[in-house]
Amino acid sequence: MPSGLIALLDDVAGIAKLTATSLDDVAAAAGKAGTKAAGVVIDDAAVTPKYVMGLTPDRELPIIWKIAKGSLRNKLLFLLPAALLISAFAPWLLPPLLMMGGAFLCFEAVEKLLEAVQGGHDTAEDAVATHSSKDLENQKVSSAIRTDFILSGEIMAISLGTVATEPVWEQAVILVIVAILITAGVYGVVGLIVKMDDIGLHLAKKEGSGSKAVGRALVKAMPVLMSILAVVGTAAMLWVGGGLIVHGLHEFHIDLIPGTIHHVAQAASHAVPAIGAFLDWLVNAVGGAIVGLVVGGIIVAVLHMIPSRKKH
Repeated sequence: MPSGLIALLDDVAGIAKLTATSLDDVAAAAGKAGTKAAGVVIDDAAVTPKYVMGLTPDRELPIIWKIAKGSLRNKLLFLLPAALLISAFAPWLLPPLLMMGGAFLCFEAVEKLLEAVQGGHDTAEDAVATHSSKDLENQKVSSAIRTDFILSGEIMAISLGTVATEPVWEQAVILVIVAILITAGVYGVVGLIVKMDDIGLHLAKKEGSGSKAVGRALVKAMPVLMSILAVVGTAAMLWVGGGLIVHGLHEFHIDLIPGTIHHVAQAASHAVPAIGAFLDWLVNAVGGAIVGLVVGGIIVAVLHMIPSRKKH
């Protein structure tokens, strides 16, 4: 009896040790996957603040919370099961799906650029004029969650590619960890950005010249920061969307465009080794943005031609 109990305890200790090792591996893999998706996380954080521009301050954080919940729902309820199923049964399906998502991002970016060039009204401004504040909120949340779906899809795809050789249960756990941490990080930062002007007003009212100066600087800087983020968000949609298309072309061995961008990036990084890594990223980002601009422009042109043909 004692020997049987000792053997059982040995087995339990062995299982516990194995579980601890597995958890360490999962944590390390989740960290690696999150790091590889960092570029898309930055794009996500840049895109989101524009969805609360034009809303009253008391509705900013509730809107961010709604978008964050929608983002987490995108990742856990739709993208996670889809990623695991595709990984297990149809890995060949991932590149074309990511390319379609990239094309959608390119389309949205070119639409924004077209509105800016033509001096047309933003959809948010139209909603303010023709809809209630509730309608405006719903439109902004819906638009943000649609865009987030594409960015979240790329985050999950990059993360899945990092852990593709792991057992399925580890893949699932790692993707859940990445989804929760990235969502919390992105929308925590976005919430801080959009409330920075309120923080500035609070500091400006406090006693002490230092606090007042910092508060006034924050209040003055916020409109500029939001404008910069709107531009960065549009640019991010172009280079992320175009990058997805370029990567998809490479996966299908259509290497004229991917190969050209790669060679230019390599030449630039070798020309100035001190900042080689930055130049490599910059050339790939610009190349992706150019591809995104062309693809988005074609989609916008086709979609704008359809109503004209119907009228004729």
